[in-house]
Amino acid sequence: MRYSSQVKPISYLKVNAAEVLSHLAEQREPLVITQNGEVKAVLQDVASFEETQETLAMLKILALGNQEVAAGKVKPAADVVARLRAKRS
Repeated sequence: MRYSSQVKPISYLKVNAAEVLSHLAEQREPLVITQNGEVKAVLQDVASFEETQETLAMLKILALGNQEVAAGKVKPAADVVARLRAKRS
């Protein structure tokens, strides 16, 4: 997705804050904010932010799992299941 159409100066945000927040919630597209012609921030709705955070957390878990596999820190699934069953008894 290109964000070039979603670029606004900070002065626009100051004048239209309520409208911007409403648009963010409805469209769920981030808004790039510039100051003195330079990109300074990206605004997004809360739901999108939470989804992004959950996705990053899952990616971190997968990366950690891949590191453990690469380091040989794995056990056969049958051994794990047997150990869990033994603890349950």
